Amino acid sequence: MPFLELETSLPAGRLPPGLAQELCAAAADILGKPAERVNVTVRSGLPMVLAGSAEPCAQLFVSSIGVVGSAEQNQRHSARFFDVLTAKLGLGPERIVIRFYPLEPWQIGKNRTVMTFL
Repeated sequence: MPFLELETSLPAGRLPPGLAQELCAAAADILGKPAERVNVTVRSGLPMVLAGSAEPCAQLFVSSIGVVGSAEQNQRHSARFFDVLTAKLGLGPERIVIRFYPLEPWQIGKNRTVMTFL
């Protein structure tokens, strides 16, 4: 069950329509998970500083069970997520940062239990 949280200083009006849905589809493809399991949040218009600069920027948090737990996995994921984000946001790769968080099934609650038991 992947979770994507995109935070950006770009105002909502500069984001492409349907961005959350596009990120959902991209994450499903990149991480090899069904889109029905992907959760996406987009927060825009945030005051942000990246690498000492307040120029427009974004950060993506990716957390999931089993697919973001190694440098090799995340290197592949990073390249593909950067391709999506630079195209959709119109930002250079130097204005984007991605953080990967591996999760365990017991850390995600769903349907009154945790993923361990589903």
